[in-house]
Amino acid sequence: MAVTLVNPPELPAVDPYHQVAIAEGTKLVFVAGQVAWETERDLATQVEQCYVNVAAALAAAGATFDDVAKLNFSVVDWTPAKMPALLDGIARGAAKVGTTAKPPATLIGVAALDVPEHLVEIEATAVR
Repeated sequence: MAVTLVNPPELPAVDPYHQVAIAEGTKLVFVAGQVAWETERDLATQVEQCYVNVAAALAAAGATFDDVAKLNFSVVDWTPAKMPALLDGIARGAAKVGTTAKPPATLIGVAALDVPEHLVEIEATAVR
C-alpha cells in the first residue's frame, strides 16, 4: 500500500478522516472534482455518487481509495447541520465502493458549483 494513514497523538482524532497521510510511491493520481449527475438534489445521495465517480476515476489510473492521500470536499451553503447527511453519504459511498479508508480531508463551504443541482464536489489525490 502506498499510503499510510496516521493520527498523531498531539492532534485530535476525528472519526471521518485521519490527520496525516504518508505517501510512498512513484505515480501521483489527481482526480478532478467529481459531482453527481442525474441524481436527486439530496446531499447524502450526491456524496454517495461522488464516491462512486471518484472510485471509477481512480480505477482508470490503476488505483483505489486505499491509495488516496487526500480528499477535498466542496459543499454548497455549508452549515454544521449538514454534517449528518454528509457523513451518511460518505458511509454509503464507501460501502458501495468497498473501502474503509479515511484519508485526510478538507471540507470547504462554497456559494455554488457548476450547476444549481450540484450540492457537493469531491476531488482526490492518490499515490501508487
